[in-house]
Amino acid sequence: MAMQAGYVERALETVRKRNPGEAEFHQAVLEVLESLKPVFKKHPEFEEAGILERIVEPERQIIFRVPWQDDKGGVRVNRGFRVQFNSALGPYKGGLRFHPSVYLGIIKFLGFEQIFKNSLTGLMMGGGKGGSDFDPKGKSDSEVMRFCQSFMTELQRHIGADTDVPAGDIGVGGREVGYMFGQWKKLTGLFNGILTGKGLDFGGSLVRTEATGYGCVYFCEEMLKDRKTSFAGKSVVISGSGNVAIYAHQKATQLGAKVVAMSDSGGFVHDVHGINLDTIKQIKEVERKRIKEYVKAHKSAQYTEGCAGIWNVECDVALPSATQNELDEDAAKTLVKNGCIAVAEGANMPCTPEAVKVFLENNVSFGPGKAANAGGVATSGLEMAQNSQRLAWSFEEVDEKLHRIMVDIHHSAKAASEEYGTPGNLVNGANIAGFMKVARAMMAQGIV
Repeated sequence: MAMQAGYVERALETVRKRNPGEAEFHQAVLEVLESLKPVFKKHPEFEEAGILERIVEPERQIIFRVPWQDDKGGVRVNRGFRVQFNSALGPYKGGLRFHPSVYLGIIKFLGFEQIFKNSLTGLMMGGGKGGSDFDPKGKSDSEVMRFCQSFMTELQRHIGADTDVPAGDIGVGGREVGYMFGQWKKLTGLFNGILTGKGLDFGGSLVRTEATGYGCVYFCEEMLKDRKTSFAGKSVVISGSGNVAIYAHQKATQLGAKVVAMSDSGGFVHDVHGINLDTIKQIKEVERKRIKEYVKAHKSAQYTEGCAGIWNVECDVALPSATQNELDEDAAKTLVKNGCIAVAEGANMPCTPEAVKVFLENNVSFGPGKAANAGGVATSGLEMAQNSQRLAWSFEEVDEKLHRIMVDIHHSAKAASEEYGTPGNLVNGANIAGFMKVARAMMAQGIV
């Protein structure tokens, strides 16, 4: 094992030297590569072919200026990114994130994760990610439109329906995708599946809005089945109150659970009678206000400043669905102490490595993001298929396909964890299962 561990360590050291200051990217690479050590013992040909050295280096990194004009006539300048990480399995596929925290390291972390997440879906999609440090919050529709048009004016040079197909992410919803698609169409004259997450009137897919939240719950349902139980009668805490959290709430409730807490960046609400989803949707999707407004309509609920405290709420199942590294070691220990039996990541890397270790050591079923939140990109892949065929499938058809994909992802991760000596460790299993498909494809395609 020393030789194999040495290979992983050499690759990690290269990543740290070549990408200084990119902590999130370092964390993502470490988490994956640590899981792969037994793979190189069984497959020395991967080391001989330099698979690790190639897979941690993006095929292409694009950084560009995004100038736009605000409503007062002032000129603003943001920075745009697109990292095309790996195309061994198909066109680059991954969302666009608009948030002030965005910088190259965040995009690379998300793009690296996307390689394996997309691989796990079984669909023909490579890994990529993009975005900008632009903040849509507090901006008018006209300002958002002008930014999106400027952003797409540059991005369109680097993408294509069979090359790179972006989607939404934090800060990029149907409004933003619509503006970008309109600019793409104007600049290229093409009406095709260049973006996913489009409106239903112009090529979008049913279930895409619900997909990440639904998929997370479907994956967690499989983990609960392995424990000879289900969502029925379970109390659930979901961090966040955006798209993923809202539809995770909806599906968990349909399966018989009670969601008792949700949050936003300001704080969280706790309602022992169950969080009313209609109220959350009204506040977040219609009024675009803060979650603290919830207690005005539901006197039984309590609002607490500071979103991190949500993990103090007792629950059977936790679905962290807000942002990276939101659930730390202390929070994990609190969840364990309070009897939590399953955690599935609705967001990208919301649990710190220390938190994940706590869950695995205390027999908490843990679904890592690249597996548990793959439902969004899986349905994006289904949208691409519909666009290519000029077809629109029914809600039931897409939901059934999504459910099947999530069950298959759980099966693949579980099987890989058993084959490589860590049964039940779905972190290792998902990393290995996702990696193996990409590595085999890279081997078959030569040194490119």
